[in-house]
Amino acid sequence: MKGRASLSVCGIALALCGLAPAAESDALSISQTIQARHLPYGAILDPVLPSDGSQVVSYTRCGDSAVWTGHYLAAESFRYQVTRSADALDNVRRALAGLRFLADVTGSGLLARCAFPADSPYAQAMAGEESSHGVYTAEVDGRAWLWIGDTSRDQYAGVFFGLGVTFDMVPDGQVRADAAALATRLLAFLLDHAWNVVMPGGDVSTSLLIRPDQQLTLLQVGRHLNVSRFGSSYSREASTLAAGTPIPVGIDAADNRDSYFKFNLDEINLFNLLRLQGNGLTKLWYAGAWDLLHAAVSGHGNAHFNMIDRALHGPDAARDGETRSLLEAWLKRPRTDIYVDLRGRFPACGSPDQACQPIPVELRPTTDFLWQRSPFQLYGGGSGTIEGAGIDYILPYWMARYYGVVQ
Repeated sequence: MKGRASLSVCGIALALCGLAPAAESDALSISQTIQARHLPYGAILDPVLPSDGSQVVSYTRCGDSAVWTGHYLAAESFRYQVTRSADALDNVRRALAGLRFLADVTGSGLLARCAFPADSPYAQAMAGEESSHGVYTAEVDGRAWLWIGDTSRDQYAGVFFGLGVTFDMVPDGQVRADAAALATRLLAFLLDHAWNVVMPGGDVSTSLLIRPDQQLTLLQVGRHLNVSRFGSSYSREASTLAAGTPIPVGIDAADNRDSYFKFNLDEINLFNLLRLQGNGLTKLWYAGAWDLLHAAVSGHGNAHFNMIDRALHGPDAARDGETRSLLEAWLKRPRTDIYVDLRGRFPACGSPDQACQPIPVELRPTTDFLWQRSPFQLYGGGSGTIEGAGIDYILPYWMARYYGVVQ
């Protein structure tokens, strides 16, 4: 009887905390699926499945492999800090190795969007899908590889987000050394090319020169992981660029519906830029940028953004309660890209594809990472054959565990 009473009290306590015990089992199941199906060549890819879901027939979304591997690395790092699980530590090591390979395969320290063996049965499909970004060849340890170029600022933002989190959440000497070494290589490449992302042959795919906030974020993480190499560079650049950080964020915030993915990039950049900055005038500029961003996305029902706000600004009962509800709602979503059309079900404002108010999480159109998509989007998705990785659940979930939002 005593044992039964204890279980009953424990169950009540967990319910009062806002999430049932199943939430952790769901997170662990997602991680197991990622390891089984989403990391065929070291970095995140999404599998294409037949109607019965029995086996992988192809892979897709290769062009954003680096950015989501960085987010996955962050998720497993928070998980390790919470649980000290050997599985989580292994997953961190594998994700780091996958990101390191994306710098190795280019032969120059440039970050590739993704890479896969030339003899992969899925190589032709992936290369065709990403041909507009440029498909390059390489040989690594005697094996021919293909890698995708036209690397964007998004990819660097996702990777440095993950590296910064890992360095602080995983107190393993080799993991920290590997994270610092990779950040040093990637940042040195950008500095050597005057903040331009230069492809083989000399073409510039993008530049960070137009984004002082992104330059400072990468230098901030670089300084944190390798102060002797980047400490003075960060201090010098911050003295001249910090006052300009609210400008590009303010431009993004001026339209809180178009190109919604920009807000995820702003969030993960400001996460490290603010949390690693001591008090003073520089931090006030960064905080000003955050205020503009928060004003644009507040009330959008975004668990990921809520957790970054929690990390930077501490507890808030209303926001944290909403986060628990949003995570519960995510678990009701389909795991494949089924087509969703909510036109006629919710009032539209401004354009026929945009709802007037944020759509409930469980009903929003399917996508790769829910929190980077507009909560007002009324339709979207695919044919139901692409399995999402679920990083949009495990990242805010393990952050919520670490910061005490979920017990």
